[in-house]
Amino acid sequence: MPYVDRQNRICGFLDIEENENSGKFLRRYFILDTREDSFVWYMDNPQNLPSGSSRVGAIKLTYISKVSDATKLRPKAEFCFVMNAGMRKYFLQANDQQDLVEWVNVLNKAIKITVPKQSDSQPHSDNPSRQGECGKKQVSYRTDIVGGVPIITPTQKEEVNEGGESIDRNNLKRSQSHLPYFTPKPSSDSAVIKAGYCVKQGAVMKNWKRRYFQLDENTIGYFKSELEKEPLRVIPLKEVHKVQECKQSDIMMRDNLFEIVTSSRTFYVQADSPEEMHSWIKAVSGAIVAQRGPGRSAPSMRQARRLSNPCIQRYTSRTGECSTE
Repeated sequence: MPYVDRQNRICGFLDIEENENSGKFLRRYFILDTREDSFVWYMDNPQNLPSGSSRVGAIKLTYISKVSDATKLRPKAEFCFVMNAGMRKYFLQANDQQDLVEWVNVLNKAIKITVPKQSDSQPHSDNPSRQGECGKKQVSYRTDIVGGVPIITPTQKEEVNEGGESIDRNNLKRSQSHLPYFTPKPSSDSAVIKAGYCVKQGAVMKNWKRRYFQLDENTIGYFKSELEKEPLRVIPLKEVHKVQECKQSDIMMRDNLFEIVTSSRTFYVQADSPEEMHSWIKAVSGAIVAQRGPGRSAPSMRQARRLSNPCIQRYTSRTGECSTE
């Protein structure tokens, strides 16, 4: 789901058809910044990229005329919507129906705030020679924003400035079956409770890498990707003391950050949205409580209950009153 980051920008992951009519969707991280009048996308959350990494694409909000549901236009593309921007249509895929509705609403609201004036209907004069040649609206050319720079090309010509995109497509391309992004990885030993991609901090280098996490009844492990069979590491739930929202998220400059505390190490994990962060905390906490069962000591149970719901109330049999633990 789109969420608001610490800079008051609306952010989230979407899949975009970067080459019009190609039918290939690539996963990108989008930032809607109304103060900068822009909608930009990166290979990943910029917090996870090397400092100074440039964006993959961008478009001025003043160029967008309408955003609407496109599931009927692209029946094979699940949860699809379209942005009409001049002579170009950008097709994007949300994670689910609610995600689709929210993105369409926030984008339409943003472009209403930044409705262009009559004099602004043409792209800004970053290419004065082109605009001087034709004072009226050009019909044989289209404008694409590449790295924040308007590029005018013939309408029949495809974008060619792809750089090293072929490598990234192999890593980030959505599967042809259009399965949801958080597809559970099958487990032969235990039933999978929750699975999906998060970003975790390394133990030695302290760098951040995207990993595929999988929670079952006894362990939480992470893989390089959902295609890998062997996990990079498995954390037994019996070794987990607590899982909670990280209090150092501001210091570490990370949104949606939570921590898994064990006897030997604290794992810092970043989810893609606040909803996903709380979902992981609830799922892991619930699995811990289920594993330890009713035979555990009262302090352990109270701690597990606090982790799953910090505001949970306990009914005391002696007083007959409710009190917050």
